[in-house]
Amino acid sequence: MKRIAILTCAGALTLGLAAAPATADPERASASFGQATLTGFASLPALTFVPGSEPSGSLLGTAPVNGVTPPFTGQPVQGFSGIARRHDGTYDVLSDNGFGNKANSSDFLLRVHRIKPDFRAKSVQVLGGFNLTDPRGLVTWPLTRQDRTLTGADFDVESIVRSTDGTYWIGDEFGPFLLHFDQKGRLLDAPVALPGVQAPENPALNGGQPNLAGSKGFEGMARGVDGRRLYPLLEGTVSGDPAGTLRMYEFDLRKRAYTDKRWTYKLEDPAHAIGDAIAVDENRFLIIERDNGQGDAAKVKRIYLADKRDKDRDGTLDKTLVADLLNIADPRGLGGDPGTFRFPFQTIEDVIILDDRTLGVLDDNNFPFSNGRTAGKPDDNEFITVRLTRGLKADPRVYR
Repeated sequence: MKRIAILTCAGALTLGLAAAPATADPERASASFGQATLTGFASLPALTFVPGSEPSGSLLGTAPVNGVTPPFTGQPVQGFSGIARRHDGTYDVLSDNGFGNKANSSDFLLRVHRIKPDFRAKSVQVLGGFNLTDPRGLVTWPLTRQDRTLTGADFDVESIVRSTDGTYWIGDEFGPFLLHFDQKGRLLDAPVALPGVQAPENPALNGGQPNLAGSKGFEGMARGVDGRRLYPLLEGTVSGDPAGTLRMYEFDLRKRAYTDKRWTYKLEDPAHAIGDAIAVDENRFLIIERDNGQGDAAKVKRIYLADKRDKDRDGTLDKTLVADLLNIADPRGLGGDPGTFRFPFQTIEDVIILDDRTLGVLDDNNFPFSNGRTAGKPDDNEFITVRLTRGLKADPRVYR
C-alpha cells in the first residue's frame, strides 16, 4: 500500500482501450495473451467495519477524506494486500498496515479476514477473521500495545500464503521480515530478517544507512507448488542494483532459511511497482505490475507471466503479458455498461489462480484515500474474475 503520491481521479469510470504495453520487442508482444474477459464482479463497500471492534484512524486528523471523516468507530475491513484460497468458495485476505505509514497506523489492528464473494449478487460477505498477535514475545523490540496485538505501526504486512500444515507465512515491508503465524494469528517464530537488506523502518537499523526505500519490502510472495519453498519479491530496488529491478528470493521452509538462489524482476518503468506474486508452476509466476495512477490517470495495471528460466539470457525473469486490467472485455456488462471494463485502482495487490484460464483479482482500496472508481468517493474492495484467452498450462496443484 503506497499513498505518498496518490493521484486524484479525474472523473468517473471511463470506457475505452488502455494504452498498449510499452515494449518494442515484437516477440514479446506476439506472445501476449490478448484481451481477457470479465466473468465475475463483486464488491465490498468501503464503509465496512469489523463488528464490535476498536476505534481507529485517530491519527488521520478530522478533515473529511473523500467524504469520510476520521476517526472511525471501528476497524475498517480494507487494504486487501494478499489472498489465500481455501477451496470452499471462501478466501483469506490480508489487510495491510492500515492507513499508509508507520506514523498514522498505531490504532489499526493487523488482521486476516475470511471473505466469500457472491458473483450473482455482486457482493462480498465477511465471514470473520483473526487479528495478528505475538503472545509468546517472539518480537524482541517494543511493540505498540501491551497486549501484543500487532498494529500497523509494528509491521506493514503485504503478502500471505498458507502452508500445507495450515499455518500462514506473511511478508512484511518494514524489515523486511517473514512472519509465521498459526491458524489463530499467533506468531510462531521470531521474525526472519532478510540478510543484507534493511528498510528505514527496520528496528535493527540503529542509525545505520538503509539500502531499501521505506515500505518497499515484501509486497508479493508466492508459495512453491511443492509447498517447500517461499518466493518473496521486494517492491523496491536495493541500493546499487540497476534502476527498476526487483529481487526475488527463495526461502526453504524446512530449514527456515534463505537459499543462495535469487532472481531479478525488471519493471517496465522504474516508476512502477509490483502488487502481488503467485506461482504457476516450479518455474513461472504471475506478477501484478502497476503505475501509481488511479481513475483516468491510470495507464499501467497489468498481470505478467514471469519465467525464472531466463530463456533470453538477459539476467531477468522473462515476461509475457497475460492480462491488461485496464482493457478487459465485458460483453455482458457485469461491471457496468457492456463494452470495456477497467480496473483503475492505484493499488491492485491480489491475484489468485482459480483454474487454468481464470484468475481472481482484488484491489487494495487504501481506505479512505483512494478514489479510482469515482472521484470524491472512497474505493470499495472489488473482487473480479477474468478469463484468459488461453490456458496457463499451470501445475494443477496451484488451483486444486
